[in-house]
Amino acid sequence: MQANQESEFIDHFILKSRRDRLMHELSDPKKRFRALDRFAHQTEKLIDPKRIRMQGSTLEAQPAFQAFVTSHDTSVLVCSCDPSIDGMVLALSEGLNAAEYSMEAVLLLGGAFAIIFAEAEKGGREKYLLQL
Repeated sequence: MQANQESEFIDHFILKSRRDRLMHELSDPKKRFRALDRFAHQTEKLIDPKRIRMQGSTLEAQPAFQAFVTSHDTSVLVCSCDPSIDGMVLALSEGLNAAEYSMEAVLLLGGAFAIIFAEAEKGGREKYLLQL
């Protein structure tokens, strides 16, 4: 299931020129960290800008984002450089909490949507809601 969700995420939300390499790295246990770490500082070089619905360092404070979370009572696959949460399947609200507390980049994959938290830095972290 994990590989399938990651493959769908790549097909739907990643720029075509980056898909093959990212899929290869995610599926290789030795290169997985490198693939996920790319989302720490280079998210906008990877994601399809046409899929961005909301973004910002205070994404969770935006009323439209809160409405999205409330209306999507579903589970998500957590992908992260943080091995304590990588590969977990959590309710969306629990996934958001896990992402918020992690210092690493975190991807929450929900099929028709994805939420990306870049790496936490001194000034906050960039966050993206991607949707089909």
